[in-house]
Amino acid sequence: MAKEKKAYFAGGCFWCVEEAFEKTPGVLSANSGYTGGHVKNPTYEQVSYTETGHYEAVEVVYDPDKVSYEQLLEVFWKNIDPFDAQGQFCDKGSSYLSAVFYQNEEEKMAYENSKEKLKIDQSKIATHLKPLDVFYPAEDYHQDYYKKNPLRYKFYKTSCGRQLKLKKIWD
Repeated sequence: MAKEKKAYFAGGCFWCVEEAFEKTPGVLSANSGYTGGHVKNPTYEQVSYTETGHYEAVEVVYDPDKVSYEQLLEVFWKNIDPFDAQGQFCDKGSSYLSAVFYQNEEEKMAYENSKEKLKIDQSKIATHLKPLDVFYPAEDYHQDYYKKNPLRYKFYKTSCGRQLKLKKIWD
């Protein structure tokens, strides 16, 4: 059995972030959920339509012998708009903000180092860095949404302009 580690990221719609990480070699799974807020066991409706303080986030389970935390940060950056202080792509509001939730000082420093390596204007980065408290898994129908509902997911991702914006930022 491989030794596993977990990492936590918020990049707007958790369906899209989950897909990006699950396609990364060394990642064992990515689970959609909520973190960063003050409501225990929040629901999607609470997080989306009331002020819980939670972000839509993913818990990334990975094999550190195959992929490093630093490499996960690279995947994270390439799948978000780090400049958007209102949300991500067509999803706006506090639950759709981008953030890295660190578990220790090593992860916190890795975030800072990865941010400094980006070839973008550092002063305009709106991505948050927050200590992880509790991660609450999202409802079952959100897990692996991109696999279970490929047509709806593709329509959402395309109509939201995610890929076009990412290409503009990172290419």
